[in-house]
Amino acid sequence: MLKTTIIHPELIQALAEAGHGARILLADSNYPVTVKAPPEARLVFLNFVPGQIGGVDIIGALAETVPIESAIYMTPPDGKMPEIVAEYRKLIDGAAPFESRGRFEFYEEAQSPDTCLVIASGEQRVFANLLLTVGVVPPKA
Repeated sequence: MLKTTIIHPELIQALAEAGHGARILLADSNYPVTVKAPPEARLVFLNFVPGQIGGVDIIGALAETVPIESAIYMTPPDGKMPEIVAEYRKLIDGAAPFESRGRFEFYEEAQSPDTCLVIASGEQRVFANLLLTVGVVPPKA
């Protein structure tokens, strides 16, 4: 049995295989995961029913499991940061920079071959997509 809060076998394997610089896409329930992600990326469906499992739950568990170096969020047409991004920031180490991209620029970033894992969530809030870059685990002193 694992001590991490993530016990989904396929997800834990994908996280273990993601090295420094690899990207993880957290997609909201409106994100076109089958066409706006690299075909080589592992696609894990956590969108059980609308509203479950949400982005905040997933980011909280990811932040406890892998080091997060940086994050990119999708900006809506009005240019304002979506409310959920503030919630994501609270869960991720404050040192990790957050950048924004417009919808189509975000799609381009997400389709990079560096994106090794796509998590389809049940998050219904719009523009709740987040692209994470995996950091490093420093050696013990």
